Amino acid sequence: MASNSVKLDRNSNQALGIGQFAVDFMNGSLGPGPSEAVLNRTRDFHTDAVLCGLSALALGTNAPTILRDEALAYPDETGATVFNSHVRVKPEKAIVANSAASREWDSNGTNFGYNPSLGHVAGEFGHNDFYPVAIAACQVAGKDGATALKAMVLLDEIRGRLAEVFSLKTYKIDHVVHGAIASAATYGAILGATPEQIESAIGMFVAHYIPWRAIRAGKQLSDSKGASAAISTEAAVLSMQRSLRGFVGPKDIFRNPESMFRQFEKTDGASPFDLVLNHSGDDFAVMGMHFKLGLYEHQSAGAIHGILQLLLENPELRQPGAIQGITVKAYEPAFGIIGDPAKRDPKTRQSADHSMVFIIARILKNAMAAGTVNTLEDIWEATMLMPVDYDDAALADPQTRELMALIGFEHGGPAYDAAYPEGIPTSVHLQTSKGVVETEMVMFPIGHARNTDHDLARMLSAKWQRLATLSATTSPEETIQTLAALPNLSAAQLLTF
Repeated sequence: MASNSVKLDRNSNQALGIGQFAVDFMNGSLGPGPSEAVLNRTRDFHTDAVLCGLSALALGTNAPTILRDEALAYPDETGATVFNSHVRVKPEKAIVANSAASREWDSNGTNFGYNPSLGHVAGEFGHNDFYPVAIAACQVAGKDGATALKAMVLLDEIRGRLAEVFSLKTYKIDHVVHGAIASAATYGAILGATPEQIESAIGMFVAHYIPWRAIRAGKQLSDSKGASAAISTEAAVLSMQRSLRGFVGPKDIFRNPESMFRQFEKTDGASPFDLVLNHSGDDFAVMGMHFKLGLYEHQSAGAIHGILQLLLENPELRQPGAIQGITVKAYEPAFGIIGDPAKRDPKTRQSADHSMVFIIARILKNAMAAGTVNTLEDIWEATMLMPVDYDDAALADPQTRELMALIGFEHGGPAYDAAYPEGIPTSVHLQTSKGVVETEMVMFPIGHARNTDHDLARMLSAKWQRLATLSATTSPEETIQTLAALPNLSAAQLLTF
């Protein structure tokens, strides 16, 4: 184990260990801390998440609007702020509102739970939904933007490393549990909690608030899908607040024989996993996370990359009627989640952005309307999925529906399953009047941390410009520049951020 890491052995009290790590990380006693590369990557993921949230509010999406209005009904002179307001409210209410907004489009960052160097390859996914915890905690505690950014690294490190060692989805538990545990630890560390108080809060959350994946099943998904991280994080922060007031929750929750972790993975008394957390240098969980370059479920990124590559190489296929059939092959869990037959006829945005056939059909429709393209970045930018691609008109659009009917989605089998979560293994086969054109297996689409062949900065800039245009009260450029300035903000400036 590298000196930049702390190992929490499965035979130790890992909840207390997470609490100690969080406190030591934030006070800088473990080492020099994350590198500039890590801080810059985290800042970019935060910018991405906030722009998703601001645009979701600007377009009046349901859950974010309701939760923001709810938060504003809980004023607190020492609290935190919601997006587009300088009014301070109860911090847990600001967090639930801002996290829900950030997640609403399902377009912010994704982790894959894959760390082969340690053999930690549980493959649990998760998302950068939790940054409002760091902002709210710093606003309450009077900390500056640099502290908030460091806290975001901490939060992603805890939840990202938990995702590497315990697969929640295997047991139909929602992936937001890892983020909620990390949220309790991060919020507590900023507010001056002891490691024991953080242990207590983690124990409370795990004992009282475990969410099931029922929110992600069914023919038409509800507001609960997008707000899952927000609601669980609200519970985690409330648990931390109670612990700070003296309430004592269950101790040593990862080794508790009646806890969720040991119920699903039986042991002789240990936790089901070892946990390794990094505190300094470049090797942080956030560096393995994936940017989504548009609005789509992350597991469709390989298919998007593949079909755009084929259209770039065969421009004649962008003509109406040129494609006679499409077959997408992918891995589990992608096939089971976005290939669910119930999602072949989506009538809500929440179902459409989890429907492989809808996503690919909209990409094709946009490609047919695109102008000249010379690179994969060109065609991706020209077809990038935005909120308009999921509005009522788009859901009912006849051309989109016709294209959806051409698309088949198949499980690729063991070879595809074995290549996940290292990559997003997907292949695309197009049937044309002249025969079949097909991709090889796509592993690392643009946006994936291991894709170094394409211009990620250009693609992020295009995405952010479009989202900021939907939501900016000033110019889009000024909104983006303000977010980029996070590490330079004073505590006072963070309150009006």
